Amino acid sequence: MGPVSRRDVLKTAALATVSGPLLTVGANAQGKPLVNMQLGWILGGNQIGEVCAKQLGYYDQEGIELKFQAGGPNIDGVAVVAAGRFEVGQVSSSPSLMLAASQDIPILCFAVGAQEHPYTFFSLKKNPVREPKDIVGKKVGVQATGVILLRALLAKNKIPEKDVTIVTIGADMAPLLTGQVDVVTGWLTNTTALKVLGPDRVDLRLWDAGVRLYALPYYATKTTIETKGDILQKFLRASGKGWAFAHDNRDKAVELLVKEFPNLVAADEREALDVMLKYAFSPKTAEEGWGTMDPAVWQEQIDLYASLGQFSKRTPKLEEVMTLDILKATAAGRPKIG
Repeated sequence: MGPVSRRDVLKTAALATVSGPLLTVGANAQGKPLVNMQLGWILGGNQIGEVCAKQLGYYDQEGIELKFQAGGPNIDGVAVVAAGRFEVGQVSSSPSLMLAASQDIPILCFAVGAQEHPYTFFSLKKNPVREPKDIVGKKVGVQATGVILLRALLAKNKIPEKDVTIVTIGADMAPLLTGQVDVVTGWLTNTTALKVLGPDRVDLRLWDAGVRLYALPYYATKTTIETKGDILQKFLRASGKGWAFAHDNRDKAVELLVKEFPNLVAADEREALDVMLKYAFSPKTAEEGWGTMDPAVWQEQIDLYASLGQFSKRTPKLEEVMTLDILKATAAGRPKIG
């Protein structure tokens, strides 16, 4: 996703004034606060924890109701939430929020769903890329939105960009199998797409290459965090319980997921869940609870993106990108699994 402009937010705000109030948490027919969760993508397995929490009544127990709002290629979730249309958002990757903050858009990350980003460079054993220096001289197939992640890997490891050939591809892994490229990129959690690469697949995670980004960050506007923080706390506690249930009851969690989103294939989601849970829970969540995040990792990301010239207007300050307020308020209520 590219940077969100203030024009995008104002345009979305204009639409929101027609269809609903700004910066308010709506209520359902029973008077419970309604929390709309705007996603940056179509509904799927990344929401298995929230689905479990919804179907098992954890949000009800907190006195709120959750409603999913699907994203997609034509929906700018950051602009929708920034305009006050919906209360909570989640995007695939943390840089989207840094870029928004750099454009003076007042949204803040208040928790993260994946402790390490699953973005990975895939190669084959016959021509492997096992560490960053191995990428020199290679043709790298990458989606247009992922080029900056490749540039970040190169910059972090002091590899000149001229030493690799960038080939823009779609989501298909086939160019690696046909020899058009030496490397393709994607998420390790996308187990269905990765099957075609077979047992000769070699993985180099972006995180292991020194580029430490977060995936699946939760965000809200600064105003929502300041005035409706209690609602966000309830949302986070219930969501955490849902993720803990998914961790401990994997088959049942997938059953609930497919019941909520019938277009999904249970066998594929069950396989993907085992991988996803390795990112949702870590030694850090065992100590600090699900959803935790480290300001030092955020600052590292900001500094790296600034060095790559990604902030066209200005480099955002750490406190304009993330806040620990909601995490601190829910410290006792988030599951400590790792």
